Amino acid sequence: MNPEQFQAKLAEAGILLTETQMQQFERYYELLVEWNEKMNLTAITDKEEVYLKHFYDSISAAFYVSFNDFNTVCDVGAGAGFPSLPLKICFPHLEVSIVDSLNKRITFLNHLADELGLTNVHFYHDRAESFGQNKAHREQFSLVTARAVARMSVLAELCLPLVKKDGVFLAMKAQQAEQELETAKKAIAVLGGKVTEHFAFQLPAENSERNIYVIKKAKETPKKYPRKAGLPNKQPIE
Repeated sequence: MNPEQFQAKLAEAGILLTETQMQQFERYYELLVEWNEKMNLTAITDKEEVYLKHFYDSISAAFYVSFNDFNTVCDVGAGAGFPSLPLKICFPHLEVSIVDSLNKRITFLNHLADELGLTNVHFYHDRAESFGQNKAHREQFSLVTARAVARMSVLAELCLPLVKKDGVFLAMKAQQAEQELETAKKAIAVLGGKVTEHFAFQLPAENSERNIYVIKKAKETPKKYPRKAGLPNKQPIE
């Protein structure tokens, strides 16, 4: 997917990008490739693949969920900024917080935000488990998202404690998502969530499967969650 196809595909979905926004995506690509030579940010560096598998894939959530309904977004384990920074470029009103456990990635994200002129973005070097227990962040976000960083039962424990009541946890997964969701039902319920919608679609060009789950925060998360760093992964609620 070249930049022109990217812009046209988003326009089909009602997301109209200005010349400035297109320049931001181009600069994002250049910096991603440049910094990737110094640190491991992504295995995908081919321009058309970055536009499809990172930029377009990140924004695909907005085809099904209205991002105009949200103000504060937290992205857990965003790595090189996906999905939240492509979404921020498209929806500049969003206040985005990214938490990532690797300080090198946070350094990259700070530089990227400066270069792209992004405002109202905050980057935190922390484990999601301790971030979710921090009163400054716990249950503070109208939307929390994560893009395939762990299986659903683990993701739920890392993300749902950050969602404010009546807010949304948006889980973006590839294939085998139904099986994961079945295993995660207990965790989602225990943590105060309820699955309200599921959207399945295929990424254009390569036709790979994508799934988006909308999980509403129905009630507050019990104080003991998330548990200490590493525990959600070792002993998931299942």
